[in-house]
Parts: sequence; structure tokens; C-alpha cells
Amino acid sequence: MHQALAEEKVFKDPVHQYIHVQDQTIWDLINTREFQRLRRIRQLGTSYLTFHGAEHSRFSHSLGVYEITRRIISQFERRDDADWPQEERMLALCAALLHDLGHGPFSHSIEEAFRMHHEDWTCRIIMEDSEINAVLSRIAPDFPERVAAVIRKTYEKPIVVNLVSSPLDADRMDYLLRDAHFTGVNYGTFDMDRILRLLRPHQGRIVVKESGMHAVEDYFMSRYQMYWQVYFHPVTRSSEIILRQIFRRAKELFDSGHRFRFMIEPLPALFKGEISMKQYVQLDEALVQTVFMQWIQDEDEILSDLCRRFIERKLYKYSVIPALDRMLEEELRDQFRQAGLHPDYDLEVDYPTDEAMTARIWLLDRHGHVKDIAEVSDIIRSIGGIHKGKYRLYYPDHKLKAAMHRFRPDIAKLFELNE
Repeated sequence: MHQALAEEKVFKDPVHQYIHVQDQTIWDLINTREFQRLRRIRQLGTSYLTFHGAEHSRFSHSLGVYEITRRIISQFERRDDADWPQEERMLALCAALLHDLGHGPFSHSIEEAFRMHHEDWTCRIIMEDSEINAVLSRIAPDFPERVAAVIRKTYEKPIVVNLVSSPLDADRMDYLLRDAHFTGVNYGTFDMDRILRLLRPHQGRIVVKESGMHAVEDYFMSRYQMYWQVYFHPVTRSSEIILRQIFRRAKELFDSGHRFRFMIEPLPALFKGEISMKQYVQLDEALVQTVFMQWIQDEDEILSDLCRRFIERKLYKYSVIPALDRMLEEELRDQFRQAGLHPDYDLEVDYPTDEAMTARIWLLDRHGHVKDIAEVSDIIRSIGGIHKGKYRLYYPDHKLKAAMHRFRPDIAKLFELNE
């Protein structure tokens, strides 16, 4: 059953100024152990090693997504838009608040290392025996499943999904503004207030009034710049590579029966692929960094070196190369092997790609007709589709220099093409 708070709760926020909580359910969700865990998960993973201010958490981002969604819905309700299903208000707010609940330590790096996805964990936390599930179930027995369906993008009303997951959603708007604020860059700024004023529910989906096209163009330019200047920053990619290698090496050692200098629950369950939901929510960045500190003293030289590099920010250097095919990559790894280097841990190839716009944004004209923004915007067409970065080779600089005399001249030359 839905219940309003006797008195509105307010969070002071550096991006939205204030975040307003008016519903008992939202307040109760915020105060669960599973949601409070997000305070201990950084929003930008390892980006704090590149942009020292990027220490903000998934907790603050999740509150921001909730606030944007609340503002959009309040606007629909004030105008009494017939196309907005008012009975779905609480569902949309809960999905917005909880959309990142399943992120693990350093977010995407641990997902890649252990082949898991945070959305799956989000839905498990919502559906299994958790404080989150207990709060949601008080509304209705099927309410947790409905929230999970919105997050899975399978809910029967796409307009609700659109608010939380679409090319122009509350999630993206908050993380662009928030990440720009905490990294200290200007790329992510755009006129969110104007976009929100011009969003409309229309025939089961969210559209933008045609007069808001230029504000949406600005949003997409901000997104494009943030990806290539912040999220795909080559130094951040280096720290992510080392982090993935730590997880990979630790799992290899665990599977081989290695006796670690230090081990703590729930890491054995994670390495076995048998981690439960209750064990998963014990994982946070404080635990992982404590383990890394101990593993610096581990007997395995590769694990020890990688952990020291991550903790002390002794990151891999990188070289830019114009092109790379499978044959050249195999030659590179063979040269590393012959030179006494480890082809899997002393060399990493990185080639970032970004799908800038994978779905349509609809413009609503004054006659009530909708059209794809890409049909009328040269800017959207120019930055739409998949954008590919440069090939970069990452390596431990001192090891490479010591072994360079063993490389073929044409291979050695590749490592001179530094940016």
C-alpha cells in the first residue's frame, strides 16, 4: 500500500540542488542495507585515478536518477497528460532509484572479469530475500517482479521503461551532469531543465516537442564528448586493464589451488561462480582494495605486481598504432613470449567503441505528428551510430624497455608511436 511521508525528506545535492523524497516506500528503500551499500561503490570505477575528483558514488547517482524521474512525472501530472498512466508513478520511481542496485566493486571491470551483468544482480536483489524485496512487497506481492521487469526492459508499458532506459532517459542525464561535475570538465553540461520541460507522453512513449531539438542536440554532443574525453580516457583504460588482470590472475590461481597470502569471504564463492545474492551484497570497493593491499605481498609475482601497480597507481604505458589485425596481434604476442615477457599480462590491446545512439528519439510537431530526430538534425546524424577509437597497446614500460633489444625492428617501432 502506498503511503506519503508525514514530512518531505530533502537531500542536498551538488547537481540538482535538492532531491525530494515524499513517499514512505522511497524513504524505506533508501534506508535498506542493499541500497546503502551503493555508498561504497564509485560511480566511475577507476576514473578517480585519472580525475582525482571522481570519487562520487552509485548512491548519489541513483538518487539523482530518482529525482529527474520524479520531476518528469510531476510535470506530466501537473499538465494532466492523458497519455501518462498515473497509476505507474510509484513503479517508475522505484525502478529509477534501484536501477544500479546490482553494480559490483569498480562496476564494469568486475563484470567483464567474471562474465556477469549488474542488471541481472539488480533483479536478483529485488526478487530474492532482501530488505529491498520486503519493502517493495508491502505495496503488492507482484510489485518486486514489476520493478524488475522495468529494469529488464520487458515491462508491458514501454513508456515506463523509457523514463529509466532510453537514448534520452533519467539515467543518462544524471550521469553526464554528475560525472562532468566531479571530474571537473565542461563536456557533460547541457540544458537539462529545457529538455525536461519539453518531454511529453505520447501514444505509449516519451517524445520531445520539436522546439526542444537543439537542446537534445546539445545533450548528444555532451554525451559524445564525455565518452571520448572521460569514459574512454587512455589512462583510465590502463587502470581498468590492470584491474581486470588482477581479477583474472586471482581466479586462475584459485582454480589451480594456489595458497593465497590472504583470502576473505565472499571471494572464494565469487571465484567458484557460486556466489549467492547475500554474499554478493557483501562485496564493495573497501573490501576489494583491502585484499589488493594484502596481495602485494603474495608469492605469485604477477598478482603481486598487478596489485602494487593498482594501489600505487603505477599504470601501464600505452602506444598508439594505426591498425591491428589478428595476424599482427599474434606476432606481437609471439615476440613478447620470445623476449621473456608474459603475452597475456604484459600486453593488452585496447580498441574502445561507443554506440552513440542505438534507438530513436521522437520529436512531436505542433500538428501532433512524430518523427525521428535523425531525419531533421544534421548533428544527430553526424554523431549517430558506432564510433571507434584508436588501437592502443598497453604494457609495463620498464619491462618492455629491458626486453626491447630482443624485438624485431618492425615490432619495436610500434612502441615508439606514443601520443
